[in-house]
Amino acid sequence: MESIVLLKQVPATESLVRIAADGISLNKDDVKWIINPYDEFAVEEALRIKEAHGGSVTIVSLGPEKAVEAIRTALAMGADKGVLINDSAAERYDSLNIARILAAAIKEVPFDLIIAGQRAVDNDNFQVGAATAEFLSIPHISMVIKQEIIDSKIRCHKTVEGGTVEIEAPIPVLFTTQRGLNEPRYASLPGIMKAKKKPIDIKTIADLGLDADQIGKPLTRIIALKPPPERKAGIMIEGESAQTKAAELVRILHEEEKVI
Repeated sequence: MESIVLLKQVPATESLVRIAADGISLNKDDVKWIINPYDEFAVEEALRIKEAHGGSVTIVSLGPEKAVEAIRTALAMGADKGVLINDSAAERYDSLNIARILAAAIKEVPFDLIIAGQRAVDNDNFQVGAATAEFLSIPHISMVIKQEIIDSKIRCHKTVEGGTVEIEAPIPVLFTTQRGLNEPRYASLPGIMKAKKKPIDIKTIADLGLDADQIGKPLTRIIALKPPPERKAGIMIEGESAQTKAAELVRILHEEEKVI
C-alpha cells in the first residue's frame, strides 16, 4: 500500500506570533516551526497502514528550504522518503494554487492513498486536501476518525455535526484527518539517526513542468491581519451570602453588561 502524506510546516502553537509591519504578514523572528498538528495524525495513520499492509510512506511538502526540517521529523517517525517543492513564494499562494502544485508533484509518484491534515493551523482554510483530490480526479473523504482498508476499497468514519457518517470509496483515495484518529508517535533516537540517511528529493516549480500561468493567480488575498481584541479583566463579586452574590451578578448583567 503506497501512501503519500501532504505535510505543511507551521509556527508552533505556543510561539509568540506577531504581525509584521506591513499588516498582512507575520513577523517570523524567533518563531519555532513544527509539523502541522493535523498532519502529524496523517503521518501516524500512514505508518500504521504501512505496518498492516506493507508498502511505503512518502512525505510531500510545499514551502521554503527550511521545510526540510519538518520532512526530516516525519522521516524520523518512520516515513521512507520525502519530496519538497522548494518555493519561497509558497506563502503567497492560496489554497487552489497550492493544490495544483501538490497534484502536479503527486502525479510523478505511484500511490494508493493520500492522507492530509483536515486543515493547517496557520491559515485554517480546510481546502487544500479537497482541491488536491479534485485535481487528481480521485475521491475525497474529510474529517476521518477511523479507517479500514478492505480489498481495493477504504471504509471511513468521518465526523459531521452531531455524529459520524460511514463512507466507502474505491482506492486510490485522499482522506483528511480529525482528532481521535490516532495518537502520533514520537521520533525515537534510532529513527532520528536513520532519517539522516533517508532520501529527500528537492524540486522546483519548473521541475514539475509548471509556470506562473499554470499555477494561476491567487483568487483570495490577505488584506489585513489584526490581533484579537483584549479581553476585559474578570470581576470578583463580593457578598456575605450566595443570595447576595447572585443578586449582584444579575444587577451587573442587566445594568452594566446589558445582556439580560
